[in-house]
Amino acid sequence: QVQLVESGGGLVQAGGSLRLSCAASGRTFRTYAMGWFRQAPGKEREFVAAIWSSVGNTNYADSVKGRFTISRDNVKNTVYLQMNALKPEDTAVYYCAGAVQSSDSFYYARAASYNYWGQGTQVTVSS
Repeated sequence: QVQLVESGGGLVQAGGSLRLSCAASGRTFRTYAMGWFRQAPGKEREFVAAIWSSVGNTNYADSVKGRFTISRDNVKNTVYLQMNALKPEDTAVYYCAGAVQSSDSFYYARAASYNYWGQGTQVTVSS
């Protein structure tokens, strides 16, 4: 069992930056792939970024490529999402999630692939 707790959300102006953190419980954290998703009001939950494998393979949604960076610290059992050049359309509740690892990168873009979810943290970007 893995429990996930996000933090770091808040209100920021367009063009600004935020770093989200997701602290995980459990000794098996390093064996899981980790992802970030987001959900805006009235919209479906969408994939943002994922990180997996011992070498830290990553994948990003096209909408955040070049602006967001996912990383993890297996000593601290924490995964991060560095968000730069934020836009109003990035406003959403951001969720971290854990999944059993797979070699298929497309697997990580599907919410159904993830077994564990945090409670979410609100990110609001003002124009």
